[in-house]
Amino acid sequence: MDCEYFGECGACRIYENGYQDQLNQKLRLNRDRFKPFYSDDISVYKSPEQNYRCRSEFKIWHDGDIMRYAMNHVDKKSVVFIEECPQVSIYISSLMPKLLKSITDKKIGFKLFGADFLSSSSGEIVVSLLYHRKLDEEWQRKATSIANELGIYIIGRSRKQKVVVGQDYITESLNINDEIYKFKYIENSFTQPNSIVNEQMISWALKNSANVGGDLLELYCGAGNFTIPFAKKFDKVLATEISKSSINAAKANMLLNDVQNIEFVRMSVEEFVGALDGVREFRRMKDIDINSYNINSIFVDPPRSGMDENSCIFASRYDNILYISCNPETLVRDLEILCKSHTVEDMALFDQFPYTHHVEMGVKLIKKFEKLV
Repeated sequence: MDCEYFGECGACRIYENGYQDQLNQKLRLNRDRFKPFYSDDISVYKSPEQNYRCRSEFKIWHDGDIMRYAMNHVDKKSVVFIEECPQVSIYISSLMPKLLKSITDKKIGFKLFGADFLSSSSGEIVVSLLYHRKLDEEWQRKATSIANELGIYIIGRSRKQKVVVGQDYITESLNINDEIYKFKYIENSFTQPNSIVNEQMISWALKNSANVGGDLLELYCGAGNFTIPFAKKFDKVLATEISKSSINAAKANMLLNDVQNIEFVRMSVEEFVGALDGVREFRRMKDIDINSYNINSIFVDPPRSGMDENSCIFASRYDNILYISCNPETLVRDLEILCKSHTVEDMALFDQFPYTHHVEMGVKLIKKFEKLV
């Protein structure tokens, strides 16, 4: 990726010697990091070298009547004005200058401080415009004009206010092993930013759950990114998530893909473990017959904080554990618990965020002395 802001913009930190060198650095670091748990080769899944981000956020900086996109400087003490960003998808990249011009021409830039972009791989885009002022009917009328001219959806946000122009979501299509899955991605909620690597992560997870059979328990299911494809590999899936908006999106995505063998529960992992062990009864579990499930596999995709000790101990009950981690440091901590009862059978590195220190790791664990063929 060729970017004139390398060395200044804080979005990219590893850029010398190109894409492959930064990927090799990550692989060497994580081979050493996970050597106590796994000594075989770690599978590596590459990202496109540019135009890989379908979700991005930019500051809007005002210099008199001129508005500019800005990012934090690498020194974290100032900002860098940018005209373009080769990280973002081709659709976001094409839209950025047009949007700023339209906002300037329509005079709706007053107290605008941020612009967040969410794009599908086919070019459907929602833009969230963030303000330090209340938005009125005139703003909505002008924003509607911009949305129609540019063929996008716009969300206006200010304190305790959300104004939707068109709709607040896009529909993404993922190609998983030559099968198409559709997902509704809602503005201001979590989605995987790198769709190509996301497809690779899902494919890896499906490959490592092949021929396991039975039912699956999934913790931290989000909007069903993994859940929906898993439903075709397992008899039934029971999935938990604390976020109400994510659960609603997950249920919509289940219908969108004509999947019927999933039950979603809006509960934290801690609550779910307590309910399963009879520590406490929850009304949200009253319609779920947990005894009807034949669960011998669990899938977890926790936040950067990882799993807590009790959740790891709970996961250790199951023969097969699949773990997707967005933070290798907390994954090491959790593997110290999980590997007391399980053996790591496979590991993968997913380069979700090129030119940064961040990676996603995939781990397959099998209960000791009970390895499946």
